Amino acid sequence: MARRPGYSETMVPVLLLFLLPVGGGIPAGVLLAHSRGLAWPLTAGLYFLSDVLLALAFEPILRLLAAWLRRAPFPAHVRLAVTEAMARTRALLAGTGAGPLGLVGIAFGLDPMSGRAAALAAGHGAMAGWAFALTGDMLYYAVIASATLGLNAYVKHPGATIAWILGAMFLVPLLVMLRRLPGRARA
Repeated sequence: MARRPGYSETMVPVLLLFLLPVGGGIPAGVLLAHSRGLAWPLTAGLYFLSDVLLALAFEPILRLLAAWLRRAPFPAHVRLAVTEAMARTRALLAGTGAGPLGLVGIAFGLDPMSGRAAALAAGHGAMAGWAFALTGDMLYYAVIASATLGLNAYVKHPGATIAWILGAMFLVPLLVMLRRLPGRARA
């Protein structure tokens, strides 16, 4: 009689794929979870767990970096450049809404660490900052996961599906940025 795989043999590989520091872990993890019969809420829960583990690892690093930058004996021109960059970032965040929706959008468009860093620059604490960042990242996960499963239903080849999704993950934001460049004629 064949042995049924346990939770660790089924879910741990999916979680490990979600922990990859680049976006390729999402389509690969979603397809692996789907092939192993994991329900979508459980798969989303594993992705959320990977985000929480990332937050637990990144928050101390972010805090140490912020404290070090405040105290580091930089030359005057470097300190001035960093101060001006932080002021521009705060102004940009205030202009685009450093509130929850703006910060969720930053995490959706970039990554949860950038969303958390933006929340810290906007003056939000760890809990609120990570809540905004993880919300944005979970929305991004939902888009990529549904696109992956939908495309794989037609392509029926996991490697090709992952390649197409990865290509879209990198090209679509690039095309959006190019379209928004100043001086570009608007159609």
